[in-house]
Amino acid sequence: MKAFLARLLTLPRGRKRRLMVGADLLLLPGALWAAYVLRFAEVLPEPARAVWWLFPVTAVLGVVIFSRLGLYRTVVRFMGMRAIWLVAAGVAILAALMFSAVALVQIDVPRSVPVSFAILAFVFVGGVRFLVRAWYLWMLGRGASIAEPVIIFGAGAAGAHLASSLRVAGRFHPVAYVDEDATLHGSLIDGVEIYDPARIPDLLELFPVRRILLAIPSASRGSRRRILSLLEAYPVHVQTVPNTEELLTGAANVTQLRDVDIGDLLGRDPVPPIPELMSRSLRDRVIMVSGAGGSIGAALCRVAVTEGVRTLVLYDHHEYALYAIERELRALAERRGRSCELIPVLGSVCNGPRLKAILGRFGVQTVFHSAAYKHVPIVEHNLLEGVRNNVLGTQIFAEAAAACGVERFVLISTDKAVRPTSVMGATKRLAELVLQDLASRQATTVFAMVRFGNVLASSGSVVPLFHEQISRGGPVTVTHPKITRYFMTLTEASQLVVQAGAMATGGEVFVLDMGEPVRIVELAKRMIRLHGLRVQDEEHPGGEIRIEFTGLRPGEKLYEELLIGDNATGTAHPKIMRAEEATLTSDQVQAVLQQLEQAEQAADPQWAYEVLCAAVPDFASAGTPSDWLVGAAQPELPRSTGTTALMRLPVGGQRSAAATAAVEKRSSTVSSLERAREGRQSTPAPSQDARSTSGA
Repeated sequence: MKAFLARLLTLPRGRKRRLMVGADLLLLPGALWAAYVLRFAEVLPEPARAVWWLFPVTAVLGVVIFSRLGLYRTVVRFMGMRAIWLVAAGVAILAALMFSAVALVQIDVPRSVPVSFAILAFVFVGGVRFLVRAWYLWMLGRGASIAEPVIIFGAGAAGAHLASSLRVAGRFHPVAYVDEDATLHGSLIDGVEIYDPARIPDLLELFPVRRILLAIPSASRGSRRRILSLLEAYPVHVQTVPNTEELLTGAANVTQLRDVDIGDLLGRDPVPPIPELMSRSLRDRVIMVSGAGGSIGAALCRVAVTEGVRTLVLYDHHEYALYAIERELRALAERRGRSCELIPVLGSVCNGPRLKAILGRFGVQTVFHSAAYKHVPIVEHNLLEGVRNNVLGTQIFAEAAAACGVERFVLISTDKAVRPTSVMGATKRLAELVLQDLASRQATTVFAMVRFGNVLASSGSVVPLFHEQISRGGPVTVTHPKITRYFMTLTEASQLVVQAGAMATGGEVFVLDMGEPVRIVELAKRMIRLHGLRVQDEEHPGGEIRIEFTGLRPGEKLYEELLIGDNATGTAHPKIMRAEEATLTSDQVQAVLQQLEQAEQAADPQWAYEVLCAAVPDFASAGTPSDWLVGAAQPELPRSTGTTALMRLPVGGQRSAAATAAVEKRSSTVSSLERAREGRQSTPAPSQDARSTSGA
């Protein structure tokens, strides 16, 4: 029998429909004959034989009606209330037609027969389908002993749908529902009881459950955080279904279980975006996003498509990332019904002529510049590339935007630019200073910077790393027991960036309210517990996952900050502030950029490092750069027209007169920058441990 059922389920969809049609062609005449039998109490009543032609007509007409209603498109094993209503509507129409025929054509049919027929047809047609469905579920139930028992948290529509889908798939076997609604406690859904969350310990003793599935897609982050805090105490792996937006847009379905969103652990409900600010920079406009294939760049692109941009230029030097985000955005635009022109362009932010050609060709109105090297240890060991991409690339792109008449240019900055301890942070702070200088020297383009902390699920984030390490059985690696970070979801960050850019008038540094900082070690512990595992420590030597502290990496800080000083003012958005900070003069900026260009041409990371130390306020450097090429012999370069290039012989050799002059000029410039820096620092910078960690 099981083999027959398996074969039946694997039949092509068309053959299954033909089987249902064939069954109805037999069931409908059978229901009419049964109605005559009930009326006349005879097996072969004479009035029925007198209208024998009515039986095939009823069968054919019924199949046509059911087909038009869409009953044959229903998958029997997933039948629900809609299918019941379709059967009821079909037999009601048939009965009404039979009554009409009796009244208009004077067919000799007793008036009670159509009524009895409607009831019997509903029972026959609907009953056979539900018997097949029950048979299927019963056969699956026989194998429930090998399916994993689970508890579903949430007894709403999503929970019921999830339970039904899990039974069909056969991998999980729902044994109980848990819901906070007291009016549901003790009720049954398909024979499964609904319990109070306080009964979870009893359920874990009663059933061998090792997994709880959250089916609360419409719950707020605050509610989800409270529920997760409750479930942390139990040795179960907590997973969840997609949220309401993903379900409604078709981006995911209820059976796509996933590990708990780290945003639920943080529990911060984002402030709804202000529609006017969202549309001011996006609606029906031409937008360009650099680094479009990266985490924040891709999130900005999603927001742009959702808000209805006219044209979106995707700019990235990574070919596959560009291909992937274009495909994703085309699917998103189709789901949302947006007619957005997507233009994927390969290129570097250091290629000025190409940038000008793109900005002019497509008439770009707003630029979101998110392309940057962001991974602290990588940039620390590749200083010149970090300078070239993050500083000089920003300068080249910004000047191209101003030359082409772009209305707004928004730089995506980072909290690591505040009192930086890394080369990456220093380059991002210098990029901010470059844009502020440009904003002061021209009025064509509005330049603005938006500074925020870590983004959840971004490339290089600890969250996916922790998930991977936990799935491998550990250990989970954390750099330091006291290290803290701010976190924000990609969607919230991108929406706030757009709104901040819309408020800009020129040269502002906007700071996003990141909430409270999170201790990374506590985050790791919570993730381990929500996987149904225990942290291995002195109190729990038998725990499954060990946490290892690996030490701070080069340039890494214990605490991140968002403001250099205390001068911050509010804006029209409660989660966005405007920072008031010191800047460099135009002459100083130009001197810095010239020196960095020469250091790059000379392939001299030591020189570039010295310029960064002198130019960036509060750069708490380690004293020496850790670039892989520091100390390597540099080629002697010819003096270029209009610039002074650093020329150096192999170590131990003698500098030429031109090289000596270049070094002296470099030292003079660095010294002037250091004097300017000392003049800006009216008070000493606090130590790292003493600095505020609350940021905004």
